[in-house]
Amino acid sequence: MKVWHKMLLAPSVAIVFLLALGALAVGLMARQGMAIASLTRDRGASIELVITAYRELNKAHVAAYRTFTLAGHVPEPELRASVVDHARVVDAYIRKTTEFRNRSSLHPDERALVDTVIPQMEHYRTQFQAATADALALRETAKSSLGRADASFGKVLATFTTLGELQGKLSAEASAQGAANFRGMVISLGAVAVAAAVISLGLALLMARQVVRRLRAASDAAREVARGDLTATIEVRGRDEAAELLQAQSRMQQDLRRVVGEVLTGARAVAGASAQIAQGNQDLSQRTEMQASTLEETASSMEELTSTVQQNADNARQASALATEASGVARKGGDMVADVVNTMNGISDSSRRISEIIGVIDGIAFQTNILALNAAVEAARAGEQGRGFAVVAAEVRNLAQRSAAAAREIKGLIGESVDKVEAGNRLAHATGATMQDMVRSVTRVSDLVAEIAAASQEQSSGIVQVNTAVSRMEEVVQQNASLVEEASAATEAMKAQSEALLELVSRFRLPEEAAQARPAAPAAEVPAIRVREPRQPVVAAAPVPQLPAGPWREF
Repeated sequence: MKVWHKMLLAPSVAIVFLLALGALAVGLMARQGMAIASLTRDRGASIELVITAYRELNKAHVAAYRTFTLAGHVPEPELRASVVDHARVVDAYIRKTTEFRNRSSLHPDERALVDTVIPQMEHYRTQFQAATADALALRETAKSSLGRADASFGKVLATFTTLGELQGKLSAEASAQGAANFRGMVISLGAVAVAAAVISLGLALLMARQVVRRLRAASDAAREVARGDLTATIEVRGRDEAAELLQAQSRMQQDLRRVVGEVLTGARAVAGASAQIAQGNQDLSQRTEMQASTLEETASSMEELTSTVQQNADNARQASALATEASGVARKGGDMVADVVNTMNGISDSSRRISEIIGVIDGIAFQTNILALNAAVEAARAGEQGRGFAVVAAEVRNLAQRSAAAAREIKGLIGESVDKVEAGNRLAHATGATMQDMVRSVTRVSDLVAEIAAASQEQSSGIVQVNTAVSRMEEVVQQNASLVEEASAATEAMKAQSEALLELVSRFRLPEEAAQARPAAPAAEVPAIRVREPRQPVVAAAPVPQLPAGPWREF
């Protein structure tokens, strides 16, 4: 897996979990909203019907009863108007109750009570009409007829009271079910959020550990090569960019180890040949001719060396550009984590808004409780006639208190949800800090590669200066080219050794063939001469990252 794939893995998993969390929250909130709407629509309509029917029927019955009690003292038009008003109210609520019964969302117990109260109201209407006829005719049976109508009305009120109690019970059950559904929603969202945070953080730590371990291994290997130690073994594992870097360093170390050994052997052979030439060279002309040939070959080699060093500098600049690109990718990863933090903040604000709305519901329940208390007081003032209304007011007050308790419980659950969202926000901030650390590490690697590019450029400048000096030396030696005839034998030996050395150096282009280089040709035997051993050079090199076009094969 590539490094940039590893860097994007943890943010991608976090985004997937975040989308799943959002979809789950939307679905659960939609279901909860439908349940609340159903509760408000069905139970609210039922309670409104019971309250208004109880109030209006009671008001019409009391007014008509009072009017007909004073039948001998009230004008007949007023009596007939009272009859019409009473009949209109009773017919209206028979019609409303019948329409209410036709709803498909009624509870079976509600439907049974409604089926009971409709015939009771019709029977009450019939008896009251009979009592009205007796009262208008001033018959002796008017009082008993009114008594029977009053008894029928009492049954109607009793049935409506039972219906109100049933509706209160159903409302309480629906509220309890809504609270249970909300608790399940909070638990589900919390579980998904915790799982997303744990998995994302674990992946981020794992990827960071792998990348840092590979980069540290590459840094240690480069440090050993920079000190001139070519004996260490570089282990390469994986297939990412860090593994490619380690593989390139391993190949570079092996090539340097082989070439340095071969160049050292060739250099010693060249030193021996030079000593033999010095022993056999009797005059300045012989030495001058030998130097002319040698400097010509050296100038050619230096030109190739200059070209290769310049190519190495170009490769180092390309590696610096790749490291800069990797730093940009790491910064993009940090920006994505910052987007996750902003999203978590939005979720936290929404949770707080829901808590405020629940507070408003709690206030409405409190006001309903106060209104129910006032209604109970007014019913108590009405005495015996307001007893039924007092019972309804008490039930309304009880429902308001239950609604307030449920609102407070929901508000507490919303508070817990806000706390959990805040915890998730803190985890997202921690993930952002980790991504920033990764950006700084990649930036440091980019700086190191830039330093390598600068060092390669300095090496290129130095080789150019050496090449210029060799060219000047060649010009000086060519001035004495006429003296080369006396040193032909020593010059041939020097030429053979120089060609062998050039062949060894040029084989570095193909590392797999360098071990098969043929040994230098032996020089002609001459009297032994004491020659000072040259010092073994220390090769200092910096690690070069693997280029996209494949490993370089020239130096």
